[in-house]
Amino acid sequence: MKYLVLFALAGIGGTSFAAEVTPNATPNLPPAEIVARVLRANPGVQAAGSQLQAEQANRNRLEAGQYEWNVRLGSQQRKTYPNNNPNERFSEWNAALERPLRLPGKAALDAELGAAGVALAETAQGDALHETSRYLLKSWFVWLREGATATQWSEQLTLLDQQTKSVKRRQQLGDAARLESIQSEAALAQAEAQLTQAKVRERSAAEELRRRFPGLPLDKPERIAEPTAIAGSEQDWLDAILKESHELGVARGETQRAQAQAGRASRDRMPDPTLGVHVSSERSGEEKILGAYISIPLPGGARRSASDAAYAQANAATFREAGALQKISAESAALYQSATAALATWQASRNAAESLTRAANMTTRAYQLGEGSLNELLAARRLANEAQLAARLLQLEALELRYRLLLDAYQLWDFD
Repeated sequence: MKYLVLFALAGIGGTSFAAEVTPNATPNLPPAEIVARVLRANPGVQAAGSQLQAEQANRNRLEAGQYEWNVRLGSQQRKTYPNNNPNERFSEWNAALERPLRLPGKAALDAELGAAGVALAETAQGDALHETSRYLLKSWFVWLREGATATQWSEQLTLLDQQTKSVKRRQQLGDAARLESIQSEAALAQAEAQLTQAKVRERSAAEELRRRFPGLPLDKPERIAEPTAIAGSEQDWLDAILKESHELGVARGETQRAQAQAGRASRDRMPDPTLGVHVSSERSGEEKILGAYISIPLPGGARRSASDAAYAQANAATFREAGALQKISAESAALYQSATAALATWQASRNAAESLTRAANMTTRAYQLGEGSLNELLAARRLANEAQLAARLLQLEALELRYRLLLDAYQLWDFD
């Protein structure tokens, strides 16, 4: 009902309710250089950096290949029984040096697979930084909203305290009933309870910011900046978000790596040969042998199944990429619509708050002159307080939505 009242009065004009925009390019946000330092120190972002180092090492491993030299050494004793004469003993030994050979084309695919892994890790690192930025922005505005709520209830408490003192004076003069004093005190107690709850929520939000982002200064702004209109069309913002989206980049990187893995698995259906040379000494050195050999595994169903599975995984990654594109497009369009509508919503609620505030002031003046009842005054104060609180929260929501749109388009906190 209170929002119906707010928007019913939204068309009524009045003086400005919100503060003016501060000169800062990003008002009501912490300094960008501090945000950059805090975000880079986040464990999730650092973990993504370590994963990038792991992928770089994996790329080097793939480029080098698991094709190592192998040495074989052997020793044996030979016994002979020539013409039933006493047996003869000979000490013999053999040695071989062999190495698997990577078939043509596989080295290029391994290099492509390693590069795809590094590119994916780089994009994932940027995505981790972006998602952490999102969470910081959300938590920051939760703290601002709770602070605005506490400020509003503090102002309401001051007004009700003054009203309670005035009613008590009138009661002492015999101009007010005991019931009015009780009603005034009850309204004051309710405001105190709301203020206490708001302060608890504000401290909880501040503590979460301190724990999650150590080093972030929690300097409460003196005023809430006035939101500005969103410039550009929906398609312009959608194109910008999709162009820079790390989440979509991760999905594309997974597709590229899965396709590279499928190509490599297909080549592995033809096994790599092993070439070697060997030397041996027999009959205690009477015979010297030098030779070469080649070993080729015979492919079976396992290699074919591995290749089929890799291609299926590549198809699955392609579908996941398409799903990510749909998801990001839908979320970005909804964000743009919400951000553009938030300004008009806040302006309407601000106008309603101004009108209800004037009505409450007029009701207070009438009560002081002996007209009207305390119930009417308390009801007017309650509606004005709810309207002012709603306007403050909608003002912060409009700011947050605008910053979130800028953040997703990488026009805010682009530290990658």
